[in-house]
Amino acid sequence: MSQQLDTQARLIEALQQPAAYPHPVGQVEHIETHISHLLLAGAFAYKIKKPVDFGFLDFSTLQRRHHFCEEELRLNRRLAPQLYLAVVAIRGTPEQPHFDGDGAVLEYAVKMRRFAQSELLDRQLPDLALCELLARELAAFHQQLPACDPHTAYGTPERVAQPMLENFEQICSVLDAVPLAQRLDRLQAWIGEQLQKLRPELQKRRADGHIRECHGDLHLGNITRFRGQLCIFDGIEFNPALRWIDSLSDLAFLLMDLHHKGLQGEAAVCLDCYLAETGDYQALPLLRLYLVYRAMVRAKVTTLRLAQERPGAADWQQSRAEFESYLELAERLCQPAKPLLMISHGLSGSGKSHFSGWLVQHWPAIRLRSDLERKRLYGLQPAEHSSSGLAGGIYTEAAGEATYVRLAQLAEVIVRAGYSVIVDATFLQRERREHFRQLARRLGVPFLLLDLQAPLELLQRRIVERQRQGEDVSEADLAVLQSQCASAEPLDAAERRSALAIDSRQFPPEGLLQRITEQLNRDSD
Repeated sequence: MSQQLDTQARLIEALQQPAAYPHPVGQVEHIETHISHLLLAGAFAYKIKKPVDFGFLDFSTLQRRHHFCEEELRLNRRLAPQLYLAVVAIRGTPEQPHFDGDGAVLEYAVKMRRFAQSELLDRQLPDLALCELLARELAAFHQQLPACDPHTAYGTPERVAQPMLENFEQICSVLDAVPLAQRLDRLQAWIGEQLQKLRPELQKRRADGHIRECHGDLHLGNITRFRGQLCIFDGIEFNPALRWIDSLSDLAFLLMDLHHKGLQGEAAVCLDCYLAETGDYQALPLLRLYLVYRAMVRAKVTTLRLAQERPGAADWQQSRAEFESYLELAERLCQPAKPLLMISHGLSGSGKSHFSGWLVQHWPAIRLRSDLERKRLYGLQPAEHSSSGLAGGIYTEAAGEATYVRLAQLAEVIVRAGYSVIVDATFLQRERREHFRQLARRLGVPFLLLDLQAPLELLQRRIVERQRQGEDVSEADLAVLQSQCASAEPLDAAERRSALAIDSRQFPPEGLLQRITEQLNRDSD
């Protein structure tokens, strides 16, 4: 293999000359990773795989590199067809290569449209709106993928465990693990315990069809802006077992990387939006395991770079610091905060969804929206109008009861998975509020009621404007508001003691997080 590496090194040097290309090229830029060379030449980029074998990845022969170039093209055209153009053969000699004509093939390359490196999301970090867009695109991608063949081993608990545990072997084979032994042992033990504890969940995910041919390497460095669109590229082609995975594991990579960049609020919003699109709340018990796994994947990748760098050099020091940052993140992700169960209370137009969306980012919490779950329960898309009249269709008393039962079931799943939840619904009936208070008591978590208040004239204006825009999942109109005003059961004295009154005219809500903390402290005394 060393001879192949030497030959390829000469080829890569020659390909840095503009004359090697069949199209206009100014200066060629060369980017090297632990598994590939990327040559940025004019309007195009050429990705060449290194002749390496890491066990989980084997590019050791030209035939294998050709096969995986074709796989890379097939897989990545699903999410970025505008970037991935063709697999091209490189012929000639290592010193004088060319992309056309006859002769023996030296190497194969994936030809792509070039994009500005400054547009990568690990360099130009995403804002909240971009995270929401990314979540929706990823949700749509995952939902249209077919489930794996049940006769394969993909997604079995054993197959899920294998790469998680191999990460530690590969890290220790490169690094002097003695100073890290305790930390790595603790993380490995935690993963082992979680795999055992969550074995039934893993089996159910597979049986329910959530093992799909995903992207597999969904960190911010593999997402770019290109011609006004988000492009997710560079999915895993080299090992089917690393892409035939739970769709939640795919999402977890993105969430982990947002956490790594210090974007905890953006990660929470991304998760909230993805779950709202897919309704896949049942996956949450597995999320923390997959987050830790993804942090350790990136830790492993940095150790593979370290093996190719000179100890003590600047790039080695940078990779070593990056490894440490992923290790610290994995340790933090193992330790969840104590969950909290929150419900909103307020008439239509009082700002419940607006404020709960803000809390998702700043607390953070996972949100359940009654309007969304009601439509999901009856097979409707969020933007689809039910054409239900007042107290009819999906808004009958029975439909309302079924919706609140569903919200309680999902809230329990979320809390048991170790996450705070905010249930965004009117909660105008005392019995429904009490049901969720008792649920929190049964689960052993704090309960908080957010009482959203606004003048009637403002509620009316908001509802009229919402209807005019026609973009909200809520179908409430002025007739619904009038009916709510007539039938609402106000908070009693006991309820007000665990409630926070919020004037929804003030946004963002100054001091709300501090008020929540103080209320929780009072309730615990």
